[in-house]
Amino acid sequence: MTTIVRVQGLSRIYGEGDTAVTALDRVNLEVGGGEFLAVMGPSGCGKSTLLHLIGGLDHPSAGEIEIEGKKLSQLDDAHLTELRRRRMGFVFQFFNLLPVLTAVENAALPLLLDGVKPRQANEKAAQWLEQLGLIERSGHYPHQLSGGQQQRVAIARAMVTEPALLLADEPTGNLDSRASDEIAGLLRKAASDWGRTVIMVTHDPRIAAFADRIVFLKDGRVVDEARLSANGHEEAQMVKDRMEAL
Repeated sequence: MTTIVRVQGLSRIYGEGDTAVTALDRVNLEVGGGEFLAVMGPSGCGKSTLLHLIGGLDHPSAGEIEIEGKKLSQLDDAHLTELRRRRMGFVFQFFNLLPVLTAVENAALPLLLDGVKPRQANEKAAQWLEQLGLIERSGHYPHQLSGGQQQRVAIARAMVTEPALLLADEPTGNLDSRASDEIAGLLRKAASDWGRTVIMVTHDPRIAAFADRIVFLKDGRVVDEARLSANGHEEAQMVKDRMEAL
């Protein structure tokens, strides 16, 4: 399996001196192509910090991050922005859709920002909305969509550039259980059917059980890991038990 993400000795410290807070402490991690990884741990353990560093949204205090063999520390701002735009997709808890754009226009936005002509961008966005079961809502605005439908649009927006890496930060945290399962299932499909590497931060053991592997963080360090063989109640209970043991 090709390694898409490699993290070595990654630390992030906020502040200085007596007020310094260590969010991540010498984390090592590798994630392969087409792998679905869940990151779990107590509140404040560094989950989102790890995701933001991998996505180039923040800079580490120490250590190295490689995406498809490229070291983020060696990229200038322009090349880092290009890497994020073309090789990474982001899905957030609160969708971050633009209210003045329709579903298809929101999904097409990354392509437009990359210089693709509007007609081509909208056609590609519509293809992804169809893949995600939302083509009939493509002309609707975010306020006309349910939370689950808005998150599907956000996934279409993340996938429209055909990225190698999909980063999802609590993607089901604002959804009911049914919509949460649907979104987790789509992220599972992104990895297993569409060959994307997916890294998802979640606090929900049931949602984490959709992944191939889970790493558990505590106090900024990786303290445990679990490989999953099948989805279901039994593995969700195992994940819950490991979380409670942290």
